[in-house]
Amino acid sequence: MDGCEPKKTVHLRKNLDDLRYKEEEIDKDKKGGIKAEARYTTLNDMYELWRDLKRGIKNNTFENYKYMYETFVRNQIGSQFIMSLKKSDIKRYYNSLVDDRHLKAATIDSIHTVLHQVFEMAVDDDYIRSNPTDNVLRELKKSHCFRNEKRRALTKPEQELFLDYLKNTPEAQYWYPIFAVMVGTGLRVGELTGLRWCDIDLEEGIIDVNHTLVYYDHRTERSKRGCYFNVNTTKTPAGMRQVPMLEFVKEAFLMEKERQELLGLHCKATVDGYTDFIFVNRFGQPQHQATLNKAIRRIIRNCNDKQFLESDNPEVLIPHFSCHSLRHTFTTRMCEAGVNVKVIQDALGHKDVSTTLNIYTDVTKELRKSEFEGLEQQFNQ
Repeated sequence: MDGCEPKKTVHLRKNLDDLRYKEEEIDKDKKGGIKAEARYTTLNDMYELWRDLKRGIKNNTFENYKYMYETFVRNQIGSQFIMSLKKSDIKRYYNSLVDDRHLKAATIDSIHTVLHQVFEMAVDDDYIRSNPTDNVLRELKKSHCFRNEKRRALTKPEQELFLDYLKNTPEAQYWYPIFAVMVGTGLRVGELTGLRWCDIDLEEGIIDVNHTLVYYDHRTERSKRGCYFNVNTTKTPAGMRQVPMLEFVKEAFLMEKERQELLGLHCKATVDGYTDFIFVNRFGQPQHQATLNKAIRRIIRNCNDKQFLESDNPEVLIPHFSCHSLRHTFTTRMCEAGVNVKVIQDALGHKDVSTTLNIYTDVTKELRKSEFEGLEQQFNQ
């Protein structure tokens, strides 16, 4: 028994030291105006408070913020007490998002936006003294080489191959109308999928863009998958616009109308009071970006396989691209045709002309380069 006494004394002294340290920390917090309950408040608790009080942003932006938190934060650092999270913890967490999960800069930007606001609320409400996310993203971007990949437009031969394959291949014809309209109008995906038959005037050849359809696919707090549509305003006020139809765009709408009448297909969805959407799947539900991008990947593979079957060295192959690349393709065709920048801005619904000018500058730079290459051939003849 006597041999156990020194060990017991050491334990008692250690416990006493811990209690004194905690008492000093609590006293320090009180003097600093920190709430007592802050010690037992997790990041998830603070996020839920922020989420319940957040106002003044568009619904699709708010849904994106919630998606980012539920997907990347809740089960990673969300259960930690908010007082225990230091700047080094946030740095370590952001580094893991880049190194382990290979997230792009834009995704980490969105995660950071949410976290910064949640921690800022904690500072304002006296849960913590300072925001541990301050300047962390800036430091992360300095230490990691993020690639800003420019969206690539399809060249004219690539565009022709893509549309010809869709139009003339029986198993791909289903997709021709929606992608032809996308190429020929430059509409954003949500603007396109949100189009109703009453939004287009086939006689006048006008498309009235007055809303956008947003698709949400995310996990809720209990990790249950939630998928649903919402109708929202256009991305900016400039997004409310009328876009003239090119002839092949009008033909694409008519093809879709004829196909649906032939199959007895019609829209079965009502979203926020909106119905009769033009582009629907076989169940009568609106199309959405993930499905369209998946279809594009399959079309590219099948089209390129066909090209290789016809020739060992095909002149043209379709590169990998996404829905948004078709908007960029439309913009590029307008720039190549010498369309006025203001007209391009209006057609695309850009709020700021500088956005249009940046694209215009890139395209004209490539045009100059190709024209000078042609000029060099003339000199070398």
